[in-house]
Amino acid sequence: MMVVKLFSRQGCHLCDEALEHLNTLQAIYPHQVEVVDIEQDSQLLQRYALIIPVVQVGPYELKAPFTLQDLQVTLGAAYDRMMHLARIENSPNFQAVRQPMKWSFADRFTEWISRHYMAFFNFLVAVYLGIAFLAPVFMKFGYQLPATIIYRGYSLVCHQLSFRSFFLFGDQIVYPRQAAGLDGWRSFEEATGLSEQADGRALDLARQYVGEEGIGYKVALCERDLAIYIGILIFGLIFSLTGRRIPPLPWYWWILIGIIPIGVDGLSQLLSQPPFSLWAFRESTPLMRVLTGGLFGMATAWFGYPLVEETMSETRNIMAEKRARWMSLARE
Repeated sequence: MMVVKLFSRQGCHLCDEALEHLNTLQAIYPHQVEVVDIEQDSQLLQRYALIIPVVQVGPYELKAPFTLQDLQVTLGAAYDRMMHLARIENSPNFQAVRQPMKWSFADRFTEWISRHYMAFFNFLVAVYLGIAFLAPVFMKFGYQLPATIIYRGYSLVCHQLSFRSFFLFGDQIVYPRQAAGLDGWRSFEEATGLSEQADGRALDLARQYVGEEGIGYKVALCERDLAIYIGILIFGLIFSLTGRRIPPLPWYWWILIGIIPIGVDGLSQLLSQPPFSLWAFRESTPLMRVLTGGLFGMATAWFGYPLVEETMSETRNIMAEKRARWMSLARE
């Protein structure tokens, strides 16, 4: 018989309604209901407080709000799965090759990564950002070889144009083009003597220039890329600290606040400069790059991380069921 877990709490009328729906479906899909009071477990309370009632049956999880029809579909899927597995396990071929169930290293790793994947993701993004900041630190203290390795490695994923990058240990944190129109800031050409023209030779020199004493040394990622990954990291930390309960950002909001601003700023700049020159020359500002990059990074993480959590939640349920079966067989 199927075992259905209903995560509930005292005074929850939706939970009472879900229990009535389960009793109604008892004749169609026989099952045993296990009501779990989330207030008796701090971890369950943290995870389910805002989304109860929650129904778990096998690998399937149904979160509020849901209707009787939604519940019937979920129980039907779980029942069909149970019967299919029963037919497989009872088949002569399966019995002939059946091996004792084991809780392997792969199982332990799968369970661990399903619970701690956000810490892993946040760690990778933080390391990626940290190494980009290490390049100017190495340059400042005379370690040119490791700094050069970092700059060259990151050049594979970033244009590294110096007039669109942040600088450390210098008079200014940015040295924009004159075309950006930032009063009170020395331009890249004024500070370095290098041309700001949009021709191939000048752009190559702007990419290769990493800085010097007085000017400072550039971070290995440009302003926009840096903002993108910082945005991803910020949302990743928020998502982790809130127990991974934030629902995914709808795709249309992702396009509206993530894609459109960065697309308008980047394309209007690109298409105004050679070889396109479709309209008057335009150079974006560091602030605009940071804002649009940060919005894109946070919106993308908001869109993607909760979807990953849905998959990981299913994985945790599957692994918990397998662990329970393995422990039950081990006790026999």
